[in-house]
Amino acid sequence: MTDTAPAAPPQGAPAAPPAPAVAGDSQLRDALVAVRTEVGKAVVGQDGAVTGLMIALLAGGHVLLEGVPGVAKTLLVRTLSQAMSLDTKRIQFTPDLMPGDITGSAVYDPKSGQFEFREGPVFTNILLADEINRTPPKTQSALLEAMEERQVSADGVTRKLPAPFLVAATMNPIEYEGTYTLPEAQLDRFLLKLVLDLPERAQELEVASRHANGFNPRDLAAAGVHPVLDAATLAKAQADVATVTVAPDVLGYAVDLARGTRQSPSVKLGVSPRGTTALVAAARAWAWLSGSSGVTPDHIQTMAIPVMRHRIQLRTEAELEGVSADTVLRSVLQQVQVPI
Repeated sequence: MTDTAPAAPPQGAPAAPPAPAVAGDSQLRDALVAVRTEVGKAVVGQDGAVTGLMIALLAGGHVLLEGVPGVAKTLLVRTLSQAMSLDTKRIQFTPDLMPGDITGSAVYDPKSGQFEFREGPVFTNILLADEINRTPPKTQSALLEAMEERQVSADGVTRKLPAPFLVAATMNPIEYEGTYTLPEAQLDRFLLKLVLDLPERAQELEVASRHANGFNPRDLAAAGVHPVLDAATLAKAQADVATVTVAPDVLGYAVDLARGTRQSPSVKLGVSPRGTTALVAAARAWAWLSGSSGVTPDHIQTMAIPVMRHRIQLRTEAELEGVSADTVLRSVLQQVQVPI
């Protein structure tokens, strides 16, 4: 792995191997790695989640962040936005939230005597959808067009969203009281699902120490978090990622993994073809961050669990036996033949 490679792959995936070759613009990669340093000034640990968010931005995808309250999901997104000089807006998802509260709505202007469209918070670069699974599916579905088409249609008019556009949705574990299951169609639009675990003792001690010494999570500038990248630089990095090659046998490996989930006896609904393309896109971004000129089977394996864990539905009997999506995916990874 090159010196500019990220410190850790997305959580829930095996470690990536050393990269066989350096690809693309190293200065662009350095700029992405510098973001990690800035995020670390406010967020302790969660290296895999930071890398996952970077991968999503490079691949043009969206991210689900799952974890119990208090593991810095919201702080992570806010800090990343500031370090990348990207506009961000936050929506607190609640049971009474309406679709128009997200996308915007027509408002009557008494001066002109006409209705004018007032943009909702979705018109931003990074939309923090906080506790997205605390609002009913109807409101959650209001994000579908924005996530897939990068646009909002209202009153017969289509309005483009800013570029880049990423939905970073935080959610509590589904067994928590007052949560709803996300619609399958919406889950499939998320590139990655990252699980933020509770910190180790040393990390938790560092968090407590920072707060005891005056750290204020609502004042990131005071914490020394500075912009080290902008939208134009990110666009160049995205174009550079597109130059990473994917050999036919590696592409076939990604397809076989997706098909393997559909054949698992524990799975009711396996990974869709959209999931296959998402896996390749995420692996390409991870390969670029790792300094590789081409996607290898190891890059595919690294991204398989975070890309696929939210795209499969388990059979009821499997869930009763304690089988998890990650367990199924690890089994598939062991069973599918790796190209040489």
